[in-house]
Amino acid sequence: MYAIVDIAGKQFKVTPDQDIFVPLMKGESGASVTFDQVLLVDNDGKVKVGAPQVKGAKVSGKILEHVKGDKVLVFKKKRRKGYKKMNGHRQDFTKVKIEKITGK
Repeated sequence: MYAIVDIAGKQFKVTPDQDIFVPLMKGESGASVTFDQVLLVDNDGKVKVGAPQVKGAKVSGKILEHVKGDKVLVFKKKRRKGYKKMNGHRQDFTKVKIEKITGK
């Protein structure tokens, strides 16, 4: 069984007992979350596609921790001008464990 869920404008293919990294969410570690924007549910070959969402389908999970992603370096340079600029960025993520997929 799997589902495709829209979380913060991004689509994720999730299965039960899977850990995923989603954009930063509010909530403490150990808190439960429910995603109701389910776009597709596959239950052993029975596929239900929403228009745009599957009615009555929900994905429940649990927040494990808040983490930061890898550092991305941004380097700007203009040749022959002596202009160089280095900048870095680390994105915040929330690690979520998918517990149950409910699809009608």
